[in-house]
Amino acid sequence: MRMSTKAQYAVRAMVNLNLYSSGSPVSLRDISLRESISLTYLEQLFVKLRRGKLVKSVRGPGGGYLLAKPAGEIQVDEIIDSVEESLVPVACMDQKHGCICDDLCVTHNVWHGLGERIRQFLSSITLADLTEEAQRKMKQVHS
Repeated sequence: MRMSTKAQYAVRAMVNLNLYSSGSPVSLRDISLRESISLTYLEQLFVKLRRGKLVKSVRGPGGGYLLAKPAGEIQVDEIIDSVEESLVPVACMDQKHGCICDDLCVTHNVWHGLGERIRQFLSSITLADLTEEAQRKMKQVHS
């Protein structure tokens, strides 16, 4: 199973936003340059992150984005959900429609259990946790 680039980029961009915000808005152009993610792609992701109430936009000169709530209150699964990525491990378990062969499929419980564990794992990690890890790695690189 592979996580989509949309989910990966959204999480990376949120970590970058938190790293460089210091209470001031961060421009998507700056995030784009630091993370090597297309500005157009970031704009699409941040529309969804704003709808998910994870970021808020600030207009005008010096504008950009801020976290909508403390980083310790934002879980990785929320970021992924906000950009509309599925956390289910197999296509037949689409969260909107459910598994069509629920009662007949002998592997249904395996995939359902895996999906639950993935969600539990991702919900146990906050944006603050990832930001701390990024800060540690940055210190190691600069030491």
